[in-house]
Order: sequence, then structure tokens, then C-alpha cells
Amino acid sequence: MARVVMPAMPVIPGMARWDAPPTAAAVMAAEVTDTMETRWDGLLVNARLVTLAGDAGYGVVEDAALGWRDGRFVFAGRQDALLAAPDALASEVLDAQGDWVTPGLVDCHTHVVFAGDRAGEFEQRLQGASYEDIARAGGGIVSTVRATRAASEDALLAASLPRARALRDDGVTTLEIKSGYGLDFDNERKMLRVARRLGELLGITVRTTFLGAHALPPEYAGRADDYIDAVCGWLPDLQAEGLVDAVDAFCERIGFSAAQTQRVFEAARALGIPVKLHADQLSDGGGAALVAGFDGLSADHVEYTSDAGVAAMARAGSVAVLLPGAFHVLRETTLPPLDAFRAHGVPMAVATDCNPGTSPLQSLRLAMSLACTHFRLTPEEALRGATVHAARALGLADRGRLAEGLRADFIRWRIGQPAQLAYWLGGDLVSAVHVGGRAVDTR
Repeated sequence: MARVVMPAMPVIPGMARWDAPPTAAAVMAAEVTDTMETRWDGLLVNARLVTLAGDAGYGVVEDAALGWRDGRFVFAGRQDALLAAPDALASEVLDAQGDWVTPGLVDCHTHVVFAGDRAGEFEQRLQGASYEDIARAGGGIVSTVRATRAASEDALLAASLPRARALRDDGVTTLEIKSGYGLDFDNERKMLRVARRLGELLGITVRTTFLGAHALPPEYAGRADDYIDAVCGWLPDLQAEGLVDAVDAFCERIGFSAAQTQRVFEAARALGIPVKLHADQLSDGGGAALVAGFDGLSADHVEYTSDAGVAAMARAGSVAVLLPGAFHVLRETTLPPLDAFRAHGVPMAVATDCNPGTSPLQSLRLAMSLACTHFRLTPEEALRGATVHAARALGLADRGRLAEGLRADFIRWRIGQPAQLAYWLGGDLVSAVHVGGRAVDTR
């Protein structure tokens, strides 16, 4: 892209106009910034920033610039606060042309690695079958397990890549991907390996979550405790291969009991791996309180979480991950305890839960919109949920805002105001995706 020629600007106290004879201070600044040690890698000008600074509000900065070096932001503020001309500051200067700029979106709960689909179950639910009815009849998660086990690693990668790419191209720069459709060591390992390869191919951060305790595989029918023993036994080898960033479980009537889930968490804690939980989605099984007792990163779904569970999450600092896609597809009517989360200061993240059965959702922006419609989040809460709080739900403190020192993950959007990110149902709003300051080719 061509260099930007900046217009003349008014004099600012302590700084001369860029087109005026330079002051001694300006000359010194230019000399310093022109050295390779301090010269920025990139600078975006003519931008409107949504910094998400502070605990509330968009943190809008108009007439703004954004600078980065070595993959991290070194400047995020008004353009007229730059201490030298853009060409003197950065090796590459980009013109945002008035685009709005937000932190890269963080999808903190997905199951995008799988084979096959479950469109037939979608029809069954519309004809009156419940999610639990389908699962007990051999469908649901176990159906996807059969297809995933049958796929080679390369075939599984090919099937999963379009879904992950769709999320990235719609603004996701950090993506959590769970296993849980293999349910034996080799196939869980295969899924986690594919997740890592997706991050490499798409140029984004992928965080992997081991979800071996997702469902009981057919070969362990009637032997759930034996299967939990196996899951705990696989964990050290998977960690040794660098395939596990967190551990999850499905604590529910059609999943695993609180006692069985606790055993998985104890195995994770012994290895120093953080935990999170599919909690209280279909009933109040005390899952939120259970994961909070292990200082869990998050409790996810949480439609039936009790006041005691909310209080436990607040004490532990756990994030409530809202999954409006599954709420929508299952036509759920019980809302998560949103007012209680707000009252206790529990951060609320928003994620797609992209999966073949209950949330075939491939847009985090659409998840934000659904969170506003179903859960009455404000557009600002939804955006924080898909950035600041979603990063926290993954244990990542280095992203989610536009601020000096954080990762230079950012998105340029063709929108008129920040609320439009949750307002539009679909559509191509992305002008550019940058990960660690590097532009990603989304064509």
C-alpha cells in the first residue's frame, strides 16, 4: 500500500505542525524513531478506535492512530498526539480511511473440528424430539463421534478448515477449539492435532481444550467410571505433546456426574492445566460451583446456574460464557442468571459454540447479535464479551483491548458505529484482519 501523505495540522502545545520547520525536540524525536531499534513495524492512521479501555463503554477515540512493533501495540490514541510524522515513526503506514477498528474477536468456546453433520437431528427436533431424546437413542454427540473416528487426520482438517476460516474472516483472531468427538486416545489426539494445524494454516491463535469427558463412547456403555479412568490416563501424554491448553467436561444428566467431573479436574490440576466446564445447561447440577472450586477459567452455558453457583464464580474470578447459538437452536426458554452475574461482577463472555448438533453457528458477530436479542445484552456488553471477557475465559491477559503492550490483533470494520457489529445479521463488514500486526489474507 502506498505511503500516506498527511495534511497540515494545527499547532498542538509542545509540538510543531508536521509541515512547519521542526523544533529541536521534533528533530530529536525523528532521529530516535528512525533507528531500527525503535522504529515501529506499522502505523494505521485516519482510524476510529474502539479501545474498550476501562470497565465500561466502547472507549472510542476519533481521528486516531494505532501503532505496533514486534507484534504488540506501541500506540493507540489520537493521531495528533504522535510525536513525529507517520513516515518517520513506522516502516509501513496504512490509511484506515475512516474505518472503525476494534480488538480482534476471541471465540472462547467452539467445537469446529468434526466430521459429518447432524442436519437430520435438526429436523427431528422440529418434529418434537428433544435433545436428550435424540442423545439417548444413539444420536447427538455419539453420532458425530462415529463420523469423526472414521475420518483421517487430513480429511478431518479439510472438513474443519472452512468453518474455522469463516470465523476468522468474520473477525476472529483467537479461537478456542475443543476435542470431544474422538472419545479414545488416538482420535482425541487426532482432533487436537488438527486444531493446532488450523491455527498454523489460518495465521491465528488457536487454544486447544481437551474434552475427553464429553460423552460416554459405546464401547464403555455402563462403565462410565472406567471411561473417566481412561480419560485421566490420556491427559499426561496429550500434555507432553503440547496439545492441551485447558481441560473441559460435560457435567450433566446425559453427560458425567459432578463426582466424575471432579476426578477429571483433579487430574488436570495435578498437571497444572487450567479447567473450564460445560455447566448447568439442561439442569442445575452444581457445575458452576464445581468448576469455581477449582479456580476454573469459565463456566459455559449456565442457563440453570443457581445463586450459589454465581456467588462461587464471583469468588473464583471465573467467567460466565454465554452461548446464545445453542440457546437459539434448542429453543431454550430458561435464561442464564444475567442480573445475578451483573450484580456479583461476574464477567460475561459470548461465544459461538460452533458444533454440528446444537449450534451450527459460524459467525461470532451473529452470536453477539443473538446475545443482544435473547439475553438483552447491550451491543457494548456483547463486544466486550467477544473480546475482553472472552480472552479472560481462555486465561489470556495479553489481548482483547487496543492498548499499549497488548498483542496487535485488530480488525478494521466498514460500519457507521460500533453498535452495528451486533445489529447486522450477517453481511461482510470486515475491511482487514491483523494478527500480531500482520495483515491476514482473507480472500
